[in-house]
Amino acid sequence: MMRALWTAATGMAAQNLNVDVISNNIANVNTNGFKRGRANFQDLMYQQIKSPGSEASSAGTQLPNGIQVGLGVRTASVDSVFSEGSFQQTNNPLDMAVQGRGFFQVQLANGETAYTRAGSFSLDATGQIVTQNGDLLQPGITIPADAQSIHVAADGTVSVVQPNATQTVLGQIQIADFLNPAGLTKLGGNMFQPSNSSGQPVIGNPTSNGLGSIGQGALEMSNVSMVEEMVNLIAGQRAYEMNSKAIQASDEMLQTANNVKK
Repeated sequence: MMRALWTAATGMAAQNLNVDVISNNIANVNTNGFKRGRANFQDLMYQQIKSPGSEASSAGTQLPNGIQVGLGVRTASVDSVFSEGSFQQTNNPLDMAVQGRGFFQVQLANGETAYTRAGSFSLDATGQIVTQNGDLLQPGITIPADAQSIHVAADGTVSVVQPNATQTVLGQIQIADFLNPAGLTKLGGNMFQPSNSSGQPVIGNPTSNGLGSIGQGALEMSNVSMVEEMVNLIAGQRAYEMNSKAIQASDEMLQTANNVKK
């Protein structure tokens, strides 16, 4: 019975973290480029009361199954699911979406490079393309003040039309890919950075070497499914309740045993 108390407690702790992950997914249902999280669990060690294959009470026979009692559950990981979100057409020339594999490269204020799938860009006072936080898109591209229109091709080529009706190519947006995107470190603000698990970035031009293409005037939305998250939330809540019921039942059994009179 004491074992049941601790086992059920691990179940409550695991489901509490599960609901934390689901809540974050739901909170970011409208966050551009957001990738949902998924909690994964593992069972804990087992107490071997009678090992499978050990000698049974009858001489010369073996136990086919034995008695192994589990001691609960633990969180193994919280995975980032990098399935592609739906695309929303905005017709804003500085809104861009990566269709396929790849991340935009962004220079943070501390000089480090971060990576994002959120392509909602703007111009700063000098005409440079920046994120909503003012971080520079890399490689840097500066739009002339007299640009009448901005065009971004599928391969990342950025060009503008100026008053003399000439089209000028300003540069090319490059994107980065990772062998294991789920291993990226989340920084917040829709930003990621590499880790030992993700591998180093492989940088190239869009549409080349398996990289995705750039879609101008569109944004990638969150890949969170509200229906799926609500189902997961209900399942997590019920699992939490059942673990609490197991603790209550164990407590009542201990109380009954404690009240037994000789």
